[in-house]
Amino acid sequence: MSTGTVQSSASVGLTIADPELERSVMAILRDVEAVLIDSVHSANPLVTEAARHLVDAGGKRVRPLLVGLAAQFGDPTSRDVVTAGAVVELTHLATLYHDDVMDEAPVRRGAPSANSRWGNALAILVGDYLFSRAADLAAELGVEAVKIQASTFSRLVHGQIDETAGPLDGEDAIRHYLRVLKHKTGSLISTSARFGAMFGGCPPEQVEALATFAETFGIAFQLSDDLIDIASDGTQSGKTPGTDLREGVPTLPVLYALASTDDDAAAVRLRDILSAGPVTDDALHAEALGLLRESAALKQARETVRGYADSARASLAVLPEVPARMALESLCDFIADRTN
Repeated sequence: MSTGTVQSSASVGLTIADPELERSVMAILRDVEAVLIDSVHSANPLVTEAARHLVDAGGKRVRPLLVGLAAQFGDPTSRDVVTAGAVVELTHLATLYHDDVMDEAPVRRGAPSANSRWGNALAILVGDYLFSRAADLAAELGVEAVKIQASTFSRLVHGQIDETAGPLDGEDAIRHYLRVLKHKTGSLISTSARFGAMFGGCPPEQVEALATFAETFGIAFQLSDDLIDIASDGTQSGKTPGTDLREGVPTLPVLYALASTDDDAAAVRLRDILSAGPVTDDALHAEALGLLRESAALKQARETVRGYADSARASLAVLPEVPARMALESLCDFIADRTN
């Protein structure tokens, strides 16, 4: 693949075999990048510097990438497609500023996070500024786009609140976790594909199919990260295996293990370790990681991820068999392969 943003998206499993498709998508992404830089400019130099912090840090640009791919089923040359790509990426970047404050993250994309550099208050306000810039651009796309963007923002917030508050009394922890991912991760990815199809002029059934595909793919990809954190040697995830386990982050394999009623010694021992919370002791961490890798819970989590990937692929059935559809299908193949 060519250098640039599309190549960086190899980490999400995108394969573009058609040169014309790649040129079209790359052109959209380059134009989106220009709009992002222009949009975060402020009369206040400090605001501009802080707002450009994550824009300049780069990233995979998965959301505008999906805008560009979805638009291929219609007219990808529409200027509104570029504007839509900037709307979803600005919204995503805004959430990252807020996430880093909540998580007290010192680093983002290999650079000091905005909150560690300028403090929590400024990081939150800059995130708010990016949300406002996204809303300004959405207004250029019309009333329907504004409504969709506002609804997406509401889902993002509800997902974050659900994650922060935890399951309600009596609520199944796995159901809660999947709902969090659907709102916090899937919603904006879904809107990205929806916007691409809408502003590319696709018929309604294709718009809905692409939005459904993207939401399901987003959940599958996030869930596959859960598995990689446990099953990989660290080269896939870029972080030390079992990091989520050490930090007490309740990922899908852990939740399945805790919900298990298996009475064999390994399953009982694993539940005992996990039920105590974050596994910070090195010996216990190594033991838990080994037990998880051999557990029925990990197998069940793999099956869940494959189910989401298969469902995402099925959503594409109504679309014409063009290079853009094959590119989207490659994302499903990647999810299935990376969790084996």
